[in-house]
Amino acid sequence: MKKPEKGISIIEVLVYIGVFSLIMVIVTSFVFWFVRSNTKAKVMREVLDSSKRVMEIITQEIKESEYIYLPTTSATQISLKTKKYPALGEEFSYIDFYLCDSRICIKKESQDPIYLTPESVEVNNLVFTQVMSGDYLSIRINLGVNYNNVSNRPEYEASVDLTSTASSRSY
Repeated sequence: MKKPEKGISIIEVLVYIGVFSLIMVIVTSFVFWFVRSNTKAKVMREVLDSSKRVMEIITQEIKESEYIYLPTTSATQISLKTKKYPALGEEFSYIDFYLCDSRICIKKESQDPIYLTPESVEVNNLVFTQVMSGDYLSIRINLGVNYNNVSNRPEYEASVDLTSTASSRSY
């Protein structure tokens, strides 16, 4: 009787290569899925954080303002009279929030406009609506923000629509 030779047969090599290939395909697929999911989560977080921050700034400025300056307020711009940022020798100043290109800007009197939203997001909707609640004027703010998806890849698509209402505390 012949002794079996020690070593690996061609069948065993093919089975090992097949199992190894299958494991590598599964691991690689998982890594790509994880990277895509992480990118999508970061994009969604960027859009939500940017829009929440802008909404908080606008509502806080409305609440702290003396009143809403109606002559320069429109559906896409709000002007506020405030005691917060007066120029030297002045008691009051005016601040404006408006859409400049696809970003939101704040302009304080006698200063250049400042972008409130980063370049990575674009504002597709900014509407200020006057709402009367009793004898008091409130402002409802509708804000729509998208991620600036220049590559048109699905993991870079995210949008959020926020609505808030604020009124001046200085009745």
